[in-house]
Amino acid sequence: MERDVKEIKKDRLLYTKNKISANLTYLGILFGVLYFVSIYQSDVNNYYYTFTIGISVIYNLMFLLIAFLSSEGLKNYKISYAFMIIVVGIMQIVRIWGIPMDAHTTLAIVKGEETLVMDDSQFQYCCIALIVSAVCCILAGLIGIYKTVMLNNYKREKGLE
Repeated sequence: MERDVKEIKKDRLLYTKNKISANLTYLGILFGVLYFVSIYQSDVNNYYYTFTIGISVIYNLMFLLIAFLSSEGLKNYKISYAFMIIVVGIMQIVRIWGIPMDAHTTLAIVKGEETLVMDDSQFQYCCIALIVSAVCCILAGLIGIYKTVMLNNYKREKGLE
């Protein structure tokens, strides 16, 4: 009986989309958006009006494009997109050492007082948003790899390839 349930689960993969990986990727996108909205709404003594913010904007556009493209590929059990979204997740963690870390350690003069460009609460918010985005993307990729390998093995076993 248990063997039949496992067989049915594998057979269902032929006819269903990998929604869990796609939805995790969408959640990763959402937390990525929350991060960069927090960054872009800040304006401390023109700190953000630099070449770095231009690179950040381009990176965010690429993140959105690649993550969405990967979600569509993951839905259809394409293993290359699973690896791509894992790399995107790792890059979300690496981003912590970019603008958030630099802004959190940079002092600016605002209304005659010295203050951090990014205070502790905004820094924590940005780090949490990037970490949650990364975890969602990495999980989406790992689940995508697992399901794709399972489906491909099942297809080979049944002679469907």
